[in-house]
Amino acid sequence: MENLHSISRRTAVKSSVFGLLAVSVPNIVFAKNASDFASEETNPGELFHRYPSIDDAIVSEVVGASHFNLDRVKELVNRRPELARATWDWGFGDWETAIGAASHVGRRDIIEFLMSNGARPDIFTYAALGSYDAVKSMIEASPGVQSIAGPHGITLLQHAKIGANSDNLSEQQKKDYTVLINYLEGLGNADVRQKNLEMTDEEKEKYLGDYRYGEGPEDGFSVKINMRKLLELGKLGKFGGGLFRRAENVFSYNGIPSVEISFLVKDGKVLSLTVHEPDLVLTAKKV
Repeated sequence: MENLHSISRRTAVKSSVFGLLAVSVPNIVFAKNASDFASEETNPGELFHRYPSIDDAIVSEVVGASHFNLDRVKELVNRRPELARATWDWGFGDWETAIGAASHVGRRDIIEFLMSNGARPDIFTYAALGSYDAVKSMIEASPGVQSIAGPHGITLLQHAKIGANSDNLSEQQKKDYTVLINYLEGLGNADVRQKNLEMTDEEKEKYLGDYRYGEGPEDGFSVKINMRKLLELGKLGKFGGGLFRRAENVFSYNGIPSVEISFLVKDGKVLSLTVHEPDLVLTAKKV
């Protein structure tokens, strides 16, 4: 007897079609469509490994583009509006939504486009838009929420100030931002930033470079300088999150409280870095 497991998906679908034909005449149209669909098989090897989840590369791109590229965001979201709600982990749990990305860079145009396609605004979005009433009502509903930082450790007050520097604001919008910023400054804890001991450019220089913990093409980290003049840690050759200096050769990563990055330094030369997580300690040697 033929092994049932060897029956192809195409055969199974077509068999079900013949069964449908026997049920009622109106099902003929449905049966034809099902048969057509069955002929368009996809090699499972080509599917994303977490299918039907959307491919990580697409999610990463839409969140990344939401920082600066409205045209690309439109291309991606017009095709799949659900991408307006995309969320990406930049590393160690530094989660960021597409609208969160647009919010902390003050891109009102991208924020509005994403919202029109179903993105979920939060308190940081409303701060970036200068929406005093919305921000104030959220804080009054949840006292203390103003002290919680957004993606990458960027504070609520910073979101408002960045939004206030957006181009082409009307006079009324400028006034709205002034009211909001004055309110947040008056709270005294809407701009609580993570500890970051100062370093000279010369001190930062010694940490720069690649670090490897395995033989695979992606088994390692790169330490660079980002646009905020901070050290940043990312996958080999990739952008990453900011490193905030806690102590000599010890850093936090983008405001993530449970992660510590330490560097082994001997005679002024960096030899390796070690990532300390709750369930993992990983050392990578500098190359």
